[in-house]
Amino acid sequence: MSNIVLYSERLVLKTINESAAKEVLNFVIRNKEFLMEWEAQRTMDYYTLEAQKQILIDESKKIQNGDLFKLWIYKAEDTKRIIGSIALNNIIGGVFQSCHLGYRIDKDERNKGFMTEALRQVITYAFIELRLHRIEANIMPRNKASLKVVENLGFYNEGVAIKYLKINGAWEDHLHMVIRNTELE
Repeated sequence: MSNIVLYSERLVLKTINESAAKEVLNFVIRNKEFLMEWEAQRTMDYYTLEAQKQILIDESKKIQNGDLFKLWIYKAEDTKRIIGSIALNNIIGGVFQSCHLGYRIDKDERNKGFMTEALRQVITYAFIELRLHRIEANIMPRNKASLKVVENLGFYNEGVAIKYLKINGAWEDHLHMVIRNTELE
């Protein structure tokens, strides 16, 4: 997969490589405390330039293999400062044609509609270009903001996964939110 760039009214979403590791590091450090509640527990080496470079290299390989589709979010007027990311993880083709959705936004850019706007573009790309049938987002019930985003985009709840993911050191229940590409049905 070559470099992908998607545009929305206020945003630019694009694939990046290890040359953007400093931008990614700035994002994760700037949002360390904010994201801690919602992500896997991180070791201190995660917050180094070397670690971010390696993560980007590893992600590039997964993207080339078709296992991952990840875009980084920038405001249209500032394409040097990352304000978030969206990842379609564990992409499976064949009879499944499905993936898991992950996303995160800068603490200072919450409640501005940026994530909804960005996800709308990614979902359209996933359904039309990647020909996926399902996108699954697993969200902690207490993450009301994240649930509101996916519900506004048409995701529906398929149930609760008990102690589904280990988030910030604790096993957390997750709501299994799904959107289907009805054009493929």
